[in-house]
Amino acid sequence: MRETDEPATNRRWMSRRSALIAGASGLGVAGLAVGTATGAVPFSQALQRVLGVASSTPVTQLGSRRVERVYSAARGRNVDLVLLLPSKKPPPGLPMSLMLHGLHGSARNAAPSGLLKQLASDVARKAVPAYGYVAVDGGDNYWHQVRPGDDPMAMLLEEVPQWLRARGLGGPDGLPFACAGVSMGGFGAMLYGRRRNERRQPPEAVAAISPALITSWPEMAKRHIFTGMTDWTSLDPLRHLTALQGIPTAVWCGTEDSFITGVRRYIAATHPAIGYTAKGKHSDTFFHSVVPSLVSFVGKHLPRAA
Repeated sequence: MRETDEPATNRRWMSRRSALIAGASGLGVAGLAVGTATGAVPFSQALQRVLGVASSTPVTQLGSRRVERVYSAARGRNVDLVLLLPSKKPPPGLPMSLMLHGLHGSARNAAPSGLLKQLASDVARKAVPAYGYVAVDGGDNYWHQVRPGDDPMAMLLEEVPQWLRARGLGGPDGLPFACAGVSMGGFGAMLYGRRRNERRQPPEAVAAISPALITSWPEMAKRHIFTGMTDWTSLDPLRHLTALQGIPTAVWCGTEDSFITGVRRYIAATHPAIGYTAKGKHSDTFFHSVVPSLVSFVGKHLPRAA
């Protein structure tokens, strides 16, 4: 005896659902060219978003953000340690780059918007080798010691490698292979690269988004950061133009940014690997716009062993 046919309403529902999925697949295929051309959305992500389904494949894992509290002896306080990783289970010894925050910022907001998503996407589609970023709280002191007992540069140089090594990141010595930063963090990234150079441990790359390169002491003095003009000039990248010689360096800045004069002067004097200026203000809108270039630049300078 033949089984009873399924109700007509069920057949119509299944037919409609099939048509919807087929149509969505077509949209996903059509979107492949767009996603590939712009680098905005990998094909599988675009298709899954249209279908409304999830997947555990690496391409759909938009990175992993981990926040811990650690004690910094160099700063004499607890600080946030933020890890931006390309996947939930990164390979042991994953190379790490520093990401330094700007004035009045913190480790939690050090990265420009979209950085983790861009990193995870680029690593998943093998546009760059796997690597991650680490951010820590540095205070509002341009990444140098202003008050006794609070030395954020010592934290970066001495403690961050220990913290990374303890977490199986950064290779056998835990040393970050690169340093990036935004605004005051861009200033700090240049200073960090200089300090590493002085130790004969130069980083593989330095990247600065809208670095706070101020061209006059009266303007800098308004920030009440440095103890005096001598303190500032001893650290100012514009007065130590050869400090990063031999280190691939990238600089991005908006033409409506208050730091553009100093950045243009730095670019003209040092001819960095990337010296990019375009319409934009000192805002996350501009910072976000250069994230793909940042991820690509840093990713191209991983240590050969990695």
